[in-house]
Order: sequence, then structure tokens, then C-alpha cells
Amino acid sequence: MHWAYRIAEELIRKNPDRETFVCASGISPSGSVHIGNFREVVTTYFVVRALQKLGKKTRFIFSWDDFDRFRKVPKNVDASFEKYIGMPYSEIPCPFGCHNSYAEHFEKEFEQSLDQFGIVPEFIYQSEEYQSRRYNVQIVHTLHNRKQIYDILTAFKTGEPSVEERESFYPINVYCEVCRKDTVYVKDFQNETLNYTCSCGHSNSIEVSAAANIKLNWKVDWPMRWMMENVVFEPGGRDHSSATGSYRVSKEIVSEIFNHQAPEYEPYDFISIKGTGAKMSSSSGNNITPGELLKIYTPEVILFMFAKYQPNAPFHIGLDEDVIRNYTEYERYSHAEVRLLKEEIGAALELSSMTSVTRRAPRFSHVASILPLVNFEVSLVRDVLRRTGEEYTLQEVGEVCAGAEYWLRNWCPERVLHVNEEKNSECFGSLTDREKGWLKGFVDVLQDEAGLPDDELMRKIYDVCHVDDQKMKKNNQKRLFSIIYQLVLNSSNGPRIPLLLHSVGKERLIKLLRF
Repeated sequence: MHWAYRIAEELIRKNPDRETFVCASGISPSGSVHIGNFREVVTTYFVVRALQKLGKKTRFIFSWDDFDRFRKVPKNVDASFEKYIGMPYSEIPCPFGCHNSYAEHFEKEFEQSLDQFGIVPEFIYQSEEYQSRRYNVQIVHTLHNRKQIYDILTAFKTGEPSVEERESFYPINVYCEVCRKDTVYVKDFQNETLNYTCSCGHSNSIEVSAAANIKLNWKVDWPMRWMMENVVFEPGGRDHSSATGSYRVSKEIVSEIFNHQAPEYEPYDFISIKGTGAKMSSSSGNNITPGELLKIYTPEVILFMFAKYQPNAPFHIGLDEDVIRNYTEYERYSHAEVRLLKEEIGAALELSSMTSVTRRAPRFSHVASILPLVNFEVSLVRDVLRRTGEEYTLQEVGEVCAGAEYWLRNWCPERVLHVNEEKNSECFGSLTDREKGWLKGFVDVLQDEAGLPDDELMRKIYDVCHVDDQKMKKNNQKRLFSIIYQLVLNSSNGPRIPLLLHSVGKERLIKLLRF
């Protein structure tokens, strides 16, 4: 059984009378949301889809934690933004001057990417929720129970509790009315009034029930929202899932302080960038965004990459030859008969599909190998494919060409091969007499067998290197093709021979190979 259906069935079993299954995820807009963060929302998305396919009503909410404090300036943001550290993301200017705030810039960037995946949750902006005073009753309740919360928090720590620390503990962030930073010291809370002073010199006394500048600390904020939204499922990163992690602490707080049951929880592991092993981070700049991946992959391929792994299985994202491998795997599975697929793979494909109809498109690997040889002309790619028996519209070919060209030019330029203008006499001179004989035989086949279907042509080409030993014959064929690629493309590899022939043209190919 696929992991999303396993979770969905468990939710239904534990909540037989629940009318609506509220599933949640959320991210802080600290910078560009990377593909590692994407695992947060896509895990919830797959569970929601599984619940819906099982006939259940769902509510999929996504919280933007844009009332959190700005902690660190990301690499792609001007260093001058350090002056805003301590302010809520929603009140910091847009670093690129195109949105109303810092938060909105990165929120809209990610929301636009989600839309391309067909993922359209109900977005909740926590800056709006807090400033609308929706949570004020719960903030007052939290402050009345602050010492009990302190006891819960310290029970998960190795250090000894302190009477003085317990007395002065307030699980809130207060944003100063003057400087808008959270550099505030709370003096006391009496008669539901909070007295505080800020490092900027401002002091104030406010009635908490009417305040719009107070935010609960994370490990209290999270369980409070579980209760407020009646959340039944939410995933979380591996770091939240340890014995002393946020989920364990928040689970205790939601029970003891808010008298509510914690949602079912699914931990997910981190995604690294291939070759670094490092966890992705918005602030470090060590990331790949969904938007960047969508310039190369179709949404379905990306969704399948996530759906096929258990959430607790780490994997890496590579934009090298992995792109070819990922596309090839998806194409193979999506065109296979459903009855021949493993149950988990079939379910992963179903959950990743955006329509009931499989997208018609040429193979990515074929397009990527043809494109440079025809100077990135989409119409010529379509013509080459047509000569090999594959018929597609210009639009169908163009969509794959766009992703392949972006990948080749930006991530894999070594694959941008060019047809040699002159014969490579030096390479030819280094061949053995036997290899030269193979090459002559190959040219003779091209010359004499014009018009043959590709499969028959290839059978004759394979026979050029014929020996009775099948293993040796295969090695000979591999060597012949390598020689052809070197003489035509100045490379040890290239597209399938029929694609090379139709891309370069028979006469030009013969000209480069006849010595």
C-alpha cells in the first residue's frame, strides 16, 4: 500500500465520525522556499488526495508564518536588510521592490509554483490572524498558564529548571509599537495587562485581549493552531520529530494547556543537493526552488519524484544526468500497463497525475540529444522525430524542448554537442585496421540501404561488427558507435544512431565518416 493511503486509512480508522479531515502544513517566508520545504506541503497534498479518493471531505490549509521574527539575511538579499532583524516578515519592505512586503514577495513566488502543480490549499497568513486578534483569548489563556508551560518545556531539556527563570518566563514575542522589533523585556502580567519595555527605550502597558502586537512562541503557537483549526494531520521535518523535538513538546502542550488532541504526525527526512550532502536552507542560499525545477521538469515528474519515496526516506536532487534518469523512469512507468506495475508505483503515478489523460510528449532524452544538433530549432526536432516514426504537434515538442534547452544551457552545457565542420583525420588515423573496416561497413550500409525503416537499418549496422560471441559482438558495436560519435561530434557519446542520422542528414554524415 502506498504511504499516503496508509496514512489516510489510519486517519479514517481513528476518526470514524469526523465529517471533514483538516490537513495542515506551513512554512515561514524567510527567503525563497526551496524544494526541501516543498516536501512539507506535498506530503500533506498526497494525503489529502488519498482521503478524497477514499470518499472523504477534506480541508487543506497552509499557514504562512509571516508574523515570525526576521532572523537572518539570506544570501540573495542585500546585507542592508540586517537592520530589520527582529521585525515580523510581514512588515519588512520587499527586497526587490516588486511586492508590498518581504513576506509577500516570497509567499507569492512559492504560491505561483504550487499553482503549476495544481496544489491550491487554503492559505492562512498568520500576520493577519494575529493582528485581527483572532488568537487573543488563547494568548491570555497561555499567559495565565505560562508557568505550567515552562514546566513542560524544561521537562524536555537536560538543564535544571530555575525558580527565577520560571517566574520571569513568558512564551510570547512582543513587537514594540515604536521600532516594531521584538527586543522587548516583559516586566509582568497582571489583571490581563502586559507591562513591558523595549531596548529602543519605549515602554507600555497593554490589555492583552485587545493587543495586535503579541505572538506566541513556536512550541505554543503550533499546538494552539492545531486546536483552533481542528487539525487531524500535519507532517513535520526530521528535526521536529526527535525525542525533544517540537512535535513531542507541542503534543504535550496541546493536551495539557489547550485540552485538545494532537493531530496524526508524519516525519519527513531532508532533501539534499547532489554532491554536497548538505540540507537545503533558504538563508544560506544552498537551495533549489520548485520554480527552478519547473523550468526543466513537468509538474508530474516532480510530484512522482516525491510520491515514490516514503516521507522518512532522504533523497537528493541532482540537475546533472539525474534529469535524464528521472524522466526516463517516469516515462517508462507512465506508459506501462497499470496491471504490470507494483501497487506503490501505480498509486504514486495516480497521485502525481494532474489530469486523467497521460500527457503526449516525446522522450526527454531523445529531445535533449537532438536539440543541439539542429541549433535548438523546435520545428527541426519535430521533423527528426517524425522521420523516426514519432508524430507530435509543434506544441507537444516545444514544451519538452523548452525544458531540455534550459537544462542543457544552464546545468549540463557539456551535453551541448556540435557537428564537426571538417573530417577528424587525427581520430581516424588512430583507429586499427579492424575498426576502419567497421567504419567503412557502416558507411556502405548508409549508402546502399537508404529508405529502410530504422529497425531494419540498425540490424544491418549491428551486423557490421558481427562475431559469433554475443558479448564480443556487443562490445564491438559499442566501440563502433563511440568511433562514430567521435568523428561526427568530437564526443565519446551521442544520440541513438537513427536520431543522429536524421538530425545530421545522411549525406553530411557520410561525408564526415568516409576516408
